[in-house]
Amino acid sequence: MDTATLTFAPPCGPVHAKDDGAVVRATGIPYATADRFAAPVPAPDRTEPFAATEPSPACPQVRSRFLAEVLGDALAGLSRDEHCQRLSVTLPRHVRTDEQLPVMVWIHGGSYTTGAGDAPIMDPARLVAEQRVIMVAVTYRLGLFGFLGSGRARPANLGLLDQLEALRWGQRNIRAFGGDPDRVTLFGQSSGGDAVAQLMATPRAGSLFRRAILQSPPLGISRGRHRMQAAMARAAEAVTADMPADEVLALQSEVQRHAASFGLMGQMAFGTQYGHHPLPAEHGIDAARDRAAPRVDILIGHTAEEARLYLPSVPALQRATRVPLVGVLVRHAVVKTLTAAVYSRAIRRFAGRHARAGGTAHRSVLSWAAPGNSYGSAHTIDLPLLLGTRQAWAASRLLAGAPWETVDGQGRRLRQLWADFARGVPLQDKSCIPGLLRHRRVKLRRTLETSIKSPTLEP
Repeated sequence: MDTATLTFAPPCGPVHAKDDGAVVRATGIPYATADRFAAPVPAPDRTEPFAATEPSPACPQVRSRFLAEVLGDALAGLSRDEHCQRLSVTLPRHVRTDEQLPVMVWIHGGSYTTGAGDAPIMDPARLVAEQRVIMVAVTYRLGLFGFLGSGRARPANLGLLDQLEALRWGQRNIRAFGGDPDRVTLFGQSSGGDAVAQLMATPRAGSLFRRAILQSPPLGISRGRHRMQAAMARAAEAVTADMPADEVLALQSEVQRHAASFGLMGQMAFGTQYGHHPLPAEHGIDAARDRAAPRVDILIGHTAEEARLYLPSVPALQRATRVPLVGVLVRHAVVKTLTAAVYSRAIRRFAGRHARAGGTAHRSVLSWAAPGNSYGSAHTIDLPLLLGTRQAWAASRLLAGAPWETVDGQGRRLRQLWADFARGVPLQDKSCIPGLLRHRRVKLRRTLETSIKSPTLEP
């Protein structure tokens, strides 16, 4: 065997991992299996060693030209396979099996239609080596393969069920890699953050993870989606279980067009569906999350200018923001309004509800931006601070104007904050990392009057 290969012995069966400098990587481990449009079942245990040395394949997906321009080639080098229920474990070198490090389980974003757990821009090596945590990156089904179903012939929420199977795999196996199954933090960004919010409403949330980080979840467009999803499901009836994946993707674009008339929520057409396993009906979603609140601490936040990511994709807005004198005011007003509608307003409500239900909640706003960059502190600016390498982010327009040393230096402070939270280190009630982020604990303030009625949230 290659001297750079290490062997682990989890209950799922022997795993050969790769020694990769400051970290050890066990990649592409199957956690579940499923036929197309079928619920996942746990991957069978193995007796023969599994060579966990190749990255997890990405779910087949439609390439987004816009995201490629902003983020670069996010899936560089990854294969595609709709049977993509794989995960990758990255741990620091020289971890003892009895060390029991905190575990951070990553749910990638991408509007439930793009991305992959092992995308190079999400390489976990910096986070893992610096902060001495274990990261599990989950790849799951997307788009028509994972997030649209009528609930009759075709189940809904298959991608969410994939994520649950990955969490169960972690609870059973992560101790063999030196991880603590009682210190699991589930974290995700964008639709990944939205998925974390949905997983908090599942019955076993408090037993599968102890903490949750929800970065930029678009919670403002996560409700009232039934009519849109029904229209899309009708359009998707032409998709069959045996047609080639390329044909499914071609039809996916047509299905997505049926969401165009539904306003902002149509911008993230695919997603989880309430009232379908494992989620309650929409009217019961808050109560379900309330039940988990005392057992799951949360850190939830957004960037200061989320909507600036999308301005270049709307020509009329682009022209308006270039008008002398008033252009800056127009941009500020549009960004503020859309950021509040999709992100910040619903995030405040989510954090407040969590605190009222007896949970611990911290809320954050990330304000860092590359100097002079037209995207400012836009949606996804957090990703290069946390994950990825210089090479993977080299083509990203988000970072133009900032040397990698600056990005990495700012990122080190953010990685420290998130890892401390995952370790269970109590965060300050109110704190600011100058030039990067501010955060505060959501507290309930009682006065003589409100103690008789109901607690109110501190401003």
